[in-house]
Amino acid sequence: MLDIGYSLSPRFPDPPQTDYAAADVRTLRHDLFCGDVHLADTEEDTELSTAWGWVPVLDFAWALSDIVEELDRDPRGSRAPGPYEAEFDFTESADRMRFTRRFGTVEITADWTARTAPPLVLSHSVLRREARDFLHDLVADLTDMHEGLDHNPSVLGLLARRPRV
Repeated sequence: MLDIGYSLSPRFPDPPQTDYAAADVRTLRHDLFCGDVHLADTEEDTELSTAWGWVPVLDFAWALSDIVEELDRDPRGSRAPGPYEAEFDFTESADRMRFTRRFGTVEITADWTARTAPPLVLSHSVLRREARDFLHDLVADLTDMHEGLDHNPSVLGLLARRPRV
């Protein structure tokens, strides 16, 4: 089972004058909602997590849902041998999280972990489901904390393009 989670950092609060309903995509993805993220395989007891406090968590959720779709670009789906690769670049560092799909399995590794650390290995369908659930749950949490975010056209479009599975 995959657990994707986040925590917001008190060190990088959002500007109090932010109009969340009118915030543009760049602001939503890179300037707001900073904290940390984690991906954990609860059955294998393996985890990839950040501990920097500055990761834009909405950008991570947004990019993760895009990465899952990018890994599924072959019309043969889980029968496609691959490998298909994608990565998430953390904007304020040289670290990356890498995703490699072969057939229906995805391996996730991170630059900041020891080379001997085992990768997260999970089914692509589980990653898709959990990434979309994480995106929707995160937006719901952020909407509860930030008035107007639920009326932002970019957020509404994102949720419409990536419905829960």
